[in-house]
Amino acid sequence: MQQIIKNGELVVESWHLIPKDGSLDGMPNSDDMIVPLHLWLESSHALKARDGGLGVWLDADELIEEIADDLEHFQVIALNFPAFTDGRHYSTARLLRERYGYKGEIRAIGDVLRDQLFAMARCGFDAFAVRADRDPQAALEGLKDFTVTYQAAVDEPLPLYRRRA
Repeated sequence: MQQIIKNGELVVESWHLIPKDGSLDGMPNSDDMIVPLHLWLESSHALKARDGGLGVWLDADELIEEIADDLEHFQVIALNFPAFTDGRHYSTARLLRERYGYKGEIRAIGDVLRDQLFAMARCGFDAFAVRADRDPQAALEGLKDFTVTYQAAVDEPLPLYRRRA
């Protein structure tokens, strides 16, 4: 069983990530599924009628605005990092939290490495599926890399100079 980091702890993954070329054929009705954006756009009525949990995942070139009106249907929004050097979804996570007020889980998937976790958490991510060839326990320590931050972010809306008494 794959482990992910969720809310600062290692947990056993319980959601099924449907691949980009996946379909609804044979999809169990009661399992928790994270579907690719195109599948949501094509089959949202059928997916809403399912009994299991529903999530959606976006590739780096897909915009959150495409599902902004549907956010209440998703318990999980997974943002795919095709390469660790592609940081477009850092902005997407901030938009989800700050502009759209999304309170559900925002999960980083794809090429996710330990060194990114602290910055991702500051942007609003609360779950991380680290790359399969990496140790999630070691990656968990990445959330503790720094004890003080200067800049404002999702996790601390005031910059350091405004936090001082």
